[in-house]
Amino acid sequence: MQFVTPAVMLFMMFLPRCEGRAPKLCAPAPADMQCVFGGEMIRGRDKGPRSQRPSARIWVDTFYMDTTEVTVKAFDACVAAGKCPFQKTNYKGFSDPEQPKVGVSWFAARAFCEAQGKRLPTEAEFEKAIRGPDGEWFAWGNDPPSCANTVYLAPKVGRGCGKTSPKEGTGATWPVKSRPAGRYGLYDISGNADEWTQDWYTYGGYAECGADCLGVNPKGPCGGADKCPGFVERVVKGGSWFWDPSHLPGYFRRPHFPDNKKIYHHFGFRCARDSVTPWDFVPILINEWVDGAARFSGLRMWWHPPVKRRK
Repeated sequence: MQFVTPAVMLFMMFLPRCEGRAPKLCAPAPADMQCVFGGEMIRGRDKGPRSQRPSARIWVDTFYMDTTEVTVKAFDACVAAGKCPFQKTNYKGFSDPEQPKVGVSWFAARAFCEAQGKRLPTEAEFEKAIRGPDGEWFAWGNDPPSCANTVYLAPKVGRGCGKTSPKEGTGATWPVKSRPAGRYGLYDISGNADEWTQDWYTYGGYAECGADCLGVNPKGPCGGADKCPGFVERVVKGGSWFWDPSHLPGYFRRPHFPDNKKIYHHFGFRCARDSVTPWDFVPILINEWVDGAARFSGLRMWWHPPVKRRK
């Protein structure tokens, strides 16, 4: 749980605005989710493949994101409840209840999130969750990746940081939370399993989708609509047990067909949801925390009329 204190409220009053906006405070996060504090961020970069260019400052509102990748246990429960489609696992070594559920289609991932009252994160949200407000490369900062902080194809160690899979040979996912949490308290946001996002993929980079990839809460081509003429693949981010370190930075993006017909075992997912602004809770919190304190009485009156006391 993440709570708002009066000191944080006062601090927020004086935060600089971006185009007339101010970040929402983090109200207490739902169970098994973390609050990703909103604001400006650096998306993309100016070097490298065209698909990752150009860098731009955009704005992402505060949102909640699952603390971990969706596990095999959680997904199987959704299937058993009749709310998610069955998704076959082709390989041994990927079915431990606490491993991330991989091999799922984009559609199955979306169905799971919707069944939980959530949604898939946008590409911008996912990149914010990795890079934070300052555009660092990884969820732990700018230090190079290692098997101590993520799961990937490590030099001289192998896929999955050397974990053995009976079918794949060397390489598999690890149970969630096998590595330390990154920024915002999120586990495996860089590495372990690639993760689906909501957006359509643009081979020509962010310039290809123009205003839909800029500004406030961008959702990619066609504003995130279910159908988008000329676009057929979705964005996958985060890097995985299968791929080398080049896939781990927050700016990295790759395309894949949403039906995942070959059932690649790189792709997992986690869900997101819009934040509930704590401004609605301010009157209650102020009255509870500072009622009767003379030095706060003026502040309390400004925020909300005092509660009438019973005689």
